[in-house]
Amino acid sequence: MASPLENLENHLETFIENVRQIGIIVSDFQPQGQNVLNQKIQSVIHGLQEIDRLRPQVSDTQIPLEVFDYIDQGRNPQLYTKDCMEKALAKNEHVNGRIDAYQKFKAHLLVELSAVFPNEMASYRAIRRDERPSS
Repeated sequence: MASPLENLENHLETFIENVRQIGIIVSDFQPQGQNVLNQKIQSVIHGLQEIDRLRPQVSDTQIPLEVFDYIDQGRNPQLYTKDCMEKALAKNEHVNGRIDAYQKFKAHLLVELSAVFPNEMASYRAIRRDERPSS
């Protein structure tokens, strides 16, 4: 059995296809196509009723507002996740670079402090239970 979101997605796809077909029928309307047009309109009405019926099943779903910006810009909303992942990876690389720089700075600082203040650094290491700083 499909999840409520998959079920809603299927109904929306069917609805969109019916609306697209109505657009085609109406753009080149012929009187003999009235019955087909009426059937498609009934299909759209039924589709809207089904979508409304499914609404409570997905009402607790949270969607970031940026996804709607993607849709408004004519972009695929599935690209939102890809863009978020790329931004997170870039930020992660940036933060990891900073962490690495601070670790190198700490190691260098400990070496320099040990050279200038050997007794105090020995006490510091005893308190911290640190081993020799890695270079």
